[in-house]
Amino acid sequence: MNAIFSTSVIHRDGYPRGRNNLRTASELQHQLTLSPSNVQRVTWSQAAAWCRSVLSVIVPIVGGAAFAADGSWKAGVAETVITPGHPMWMSGYASRDKPAQGTMHDLWAKALVLQDRDGEAVVLVTLDLVGIDRDTSQEICRQLETVHRLDRSKIVLSTSHTHTGPVVGKNLGSMYVLSEDQAVLVMQYRKFLIQSVVDVVARAYEDVVPAELSYGQSTAGFAVNRRNNREADVPQLRESGQLKGPIDHAAPVLAVRNSDDRLKAIVFGYACHATVLGFYQWSGDWPGFAQIEVEKRHPGAVALFVAGCGADQNPLPRRTVERAEDYGRQMADAVDVVLSSNMKSVTGKLRTAYREIDLAFDKLPSNDQIQADTDSDNRYVAARAKGLLLQIARDGTLATTYPYPVQIWAIGDDARNVILGGEVVVDYSLRLKSEFPGEDLWVAGYSNDVMAYIPSLRVLNEGGYEGRSSMIYYGLPTVWSQDVEEHIVRTVRELMVAVQSPAAVSSATSGRP
Repeated sequence: MNAIFSTSVIHRDGYPRGRNNLRTASELQHQLTLSPSNVQRVTWSQAAAWCRSVLSVIVPIVGGAAFAADGSWKAGVAETVITPGHPMWMSGYASRDKPAQGTMHDLWAKALVLQDRDGEAVVLVTLDLVGIDRDTSQEICRQLETVHRLDRSKIVLSTSHTHTGPVVGKNLGSMYVLSEDQAVLVMQYRKFLIQSVVDVVARAYEDVVPAELSYGQSTAGFAVNRRNNREADVPQLRESGQLKGPIDHAAPVLAVRNSDDRLKAIVFGYACHATVLGFYQWSGDWPGFAQIEVEKRHPGAVALFVAGCGADQNPLPRRTVERAEDYGRQMADAVDVVLSSNMKSVTGKLRTAYREIDLAFDKLPSNDQIQADTDSDNRYVAARAKGLLLQIARDGTLATTYPYPVQIWAIGDDARNVILGGEVVVDYSLRLKSEFPGEDLWVAGYSNDVMAYIPSLRVLNEGGYEGRSSMIYYGLPTVWSQDVEEHIVRTVRELMVAVQSPAAVSSATSGRP
């Protein structure tokens, strides 16, 4: 591990011993560069334990959720700081012109291991990052598969899509023009990230104990379809009930409790961009604040965020720290609604499926067109063209398809997780939920490989940033083909069938190596 990157140590009680650079909005007004400080988060642990002991008696009487481990499940969780130790280039916005200048709160890698009665295990890794490129994802998964004897279908790498995190590997490669020093830092950070994930998963395995799983769903209302509502008009449109465009305000929650009914891990999701903040300080944006708030309310539990199909959804209004904090609280409120409800207990076994499909591009540009684009006044078009010429020199031609990851987790008899790569628009979540009305479906995006926006056919044909021009920043040669939506949905259908029958899973879990 390179010396410029460091991590906090997470002790068995789930609290970090090391730097935690959380600052409030009022403090940020007085500090442009923030210094590390230690935050004690265990002040109320004894009181919280007493409350839990009382609730363990009261809740069953009033009909709430209370669980006792019966040996069906085991779980382990761990977390580690992945905040860069030195100023380096931030990801997400093309307009940035300098490296990060401080830390508002730390970025985290978190790992949850779930194991069923038969010893089958899955690993969820959540990352406070804008995305992860294919090469980095494959290297992480190769190491996890080897060390823990996991099939690829058993691993999910989920990113929050914060726009105040570092550049990661080749992700959004055409967006940045980096100096040699910054390019070196990006490479070093990639190595650090890979090792950090491998290490945190190993610690999660060491933490595995008997557990009970339960799930439920609430809603949060701050996501707005950004293609159909001007940002400046949103407050008035919201007040008058006139916001337009498809949305998915579902807030699914998976709770993991220890044998004594204490919350061990809380996984929650939401379909919305993490774009409240755009300054030069490291932060997890609203999902980061949400995780902090959930953990504050539930001492000893680790909160993990999984981004949904929010590629065309923005948190609006935005652009202030106060807004990010508020959306984090709103998300934590939604989580608490679920945790205080009569959650559905997870029974059964784990079944998983993973496939990489050859997702087709539209007509590729000619070599002459690519060569001409190298002289474009648009530096991002020129950067993409230069990258495409390197691909042609290496491979002799451009690929006509992209190896797109589609994954399904069946957690027990009822809970179903559809896990998609890329920046997926909300149409996919809405369509899949309508196609599987009898399933408790949780649809995630931004997972395993964030290679591009993934438009529905509607968004593709409408064009705009999500449908067309964003491909430039991801360095891809052209837009997706007209079959993009049907190919993905067709694959989800096939894998959903596969996870219903354990005997059929073996034929569906192996895609590309």
